[in-house]
Amino acid sequence: MAYCSKCGAQVAEQAAYCPVCGQRQGIATGGNPDPSPPAQSGLSENVAGALCYLFGWLTGLIFLLVDKRPFVRFHAAQSLVIFGALHILSTILGFYLGVSFFTGGRMHWESWGSIGLLFHLLHVGEFILWIVLMIKAFHGEKLRVPIASEVADGIVGR
Repeated sequence: MAYCSKCGAQVAEQAAYCPVCGQRQGIATGGNPDPSPPAQSGLSENVAGALCYLFGWLTGLIFLLVDKRPFVRFHAAQSLVIFGALHILSTILGFYLGVSFFTGGRMHWESWGSIGLLFHLLHVGEFILWIVLMIKAFHGEKLRVPIASEVADGIVGR
């Protein structure tokens, strides 16, 4: 029986990852182009990483709770932070726009238009970021979004 170099838990002789902490083990994979095991989610690591972003913070939360591999947990936590914050910001802006529009609030039409433009630009930027993060994760890369990646590292315990 072999032991994990990170946490010391017992791992099977041919295991690519530690079942406890998810640390990659130093074994040969026999020419397999994707050495990642299906692990807890039943998906390869890059597919699970990309799916962390599929439905924003919701799939990020699901994969954070289900999958214990470090690569997947990072992407799940980053998805949770980014799209959770964007969801809250979008809700606040939408509420502000809706309330001020329907109540005839003190906003001038020019400022309402600029906040509306900001609201739409936020959604366009969110869509572009969503596509880029899914593609990068699918290719096995960690695109670290400046503030969100540090918060995500804190969530996954790095």
